[in-house]
Amino acid sequence: MAVPKRRTSKKVKRQRRTHKKLHLPNMVECSNCGEYTKPHHVCKSCGHYDGKEVVEEK
Repeated sequence: MAVPKRRTSKKVKRQRRTHKKLHLPNMVECSNCGEYTKPHHVCKSCGHYDGKEVVEEK
């Protein structure tokens, strides 16, 4: 059975266990204005959600 010659440091162990990956969030086109927004969120530009006006425009 293989025995390590040296102890694995905390830093090396934690670096090996990271799975940090950059990814873009899913974006959906707003049905009212065509602006890209996150799915299941109110559109920031027009205030519509699911075809209805939820937030009044300024």
